[in-house]
Amino acid sequence: MSAKKILMIVGDYAEDYETMVPFQTLLAVGHHVDTVCPDKKAGDSIATAIHDFEGDQTYSEKRGHNFALNADFSAARAENYDAVLIPGGRAPEYLRLNEDVIRLVRDFNDADKPIAAVCHGAQLLAAADILKDRRVSAYPACAPEVKMAGGTYADIAIDDACVDGNLVTAPAWPAHPKWMAAFLVVLGTEIKL
Repeated sequence: MSAKKILMIVGDYAEDYETMVPFQTLLAVGHHVDTVCPDKKAGDSIATAIHDFEGDQTYSEKRGHNFALNADFSAARAENYDAVLIPGGRAPEYLRLNEDVIRLVRDFNDADKPIAAVCHGAQLLAAADILKDRRVSAYPACAPEVKMAGGTYADIAIDDACVDGNLVTAPAWPAHPKWMAAFLVVLGTEIKL
């Protein structure tokens, strides 16, 4: 397997697990991951949030960790990467307002490169207008956005994943095992024990 170069687009209050776990998983299997955030550069950090499911009507939110960026957003170009990963949390809510982020997500899709998104990451996919006639999972609160963008909301178990062509999506961090496994398959990653 040749190592892939993956871009990870994050922002303040991205979900902690949905940022840290994919980053570390992809590194552990030998891929290179550049983490970027608009208006920040390598060496800066973002604040993360921990979302938990504690029996309330929605998830709870607590302050997470500082996550260090290792690349500059201003230099990120789809042609320099094999895939892109978009964590959930509150970051996609405001990142979707940034035209450079939207353009970047569209560029990955136009090149038919793998795109992994979890939870609220679907908000970026919807804003980039790449969901028409696609089946996509997301946190249930994002289902209306998936549908309004012309996609079919995949109402799957919280620990499951959905693959539709180059899109690999999941509802939330409990899906990490299946979501990451599916993303690795789409990337062409072979793990031998």
